[in-house]
Amino acid sequence: PHSSNGLPLGGSNGPFRGTKGTTWEGGQRVPGIVRWPNVIAPGLVSNELVTVMDLYPTLAAVCGGKVPDDRTIDGRDVSGLWSGDAPKSPHDAFFYYWMNQLEAVRDDRWKLHFAKRKEPFVALFDLHADPGETTDVADQNPAVVARLEALAEMARVSLGDERTGRVGNDVRPIGTVENPVPLTRFNPDHPYYIAEYDLSDRG
Repeated sequence: PHSSNGLPLGGSNGPFRGTKGTTWEGGQRVPGIVRWPNVIAPGLVSNELVTVMDLYPTLAAVCGGKVPDDRTIDGRDVSGLWSGDAPKSPHDAFFYYWMNQLEAVRDDRWKLHFAKRKEPFVALFDLHADPGETTDVADQNPAVVARLEALAEMARVSLGDERTGRVGNDVRPIGTVENPVPLTRFNPDHPYYIAEYDLSDRG
């Protein structure tokens, strides 16, 4: 998205391409900062792939809780990354959806794009060497493209892909709360317009 003067909205994402709301790395990557004295070593840094969806199973695990096993939970327990006991991500792949359309898939190193806002856009990027997604290397890496295409097909079977007309067999309804109460109230004298938390549903 761009403002009326043509400048991109969403602020600077440093070396990453794209802005908030896109499936480029600049629209997806954020730092995760966790502080837990006497458990997480100060200065511990990990570049492993995790997602905000991991918070629920991770917090459940560290609190001694049990994640339900009667439904699909997309997040994973990443407490081992926090403590340094398990240095690798439990995720083999991450799927980038825009609304209900699969736009890209990545593993630890490679990211394959399929489309941008319903328009086909096929490109492969080596995120280790090129985190800014500047150089398409699909032609030089056909085996990587094929492997990521297979991962994407798994996502389409499970979650669907509106752009390609696919209906997933494990699409879950959005989470709702009966009789929700907003955390904030609209105040015309306050500088914010609307908070996401004011919305009755998200997803």
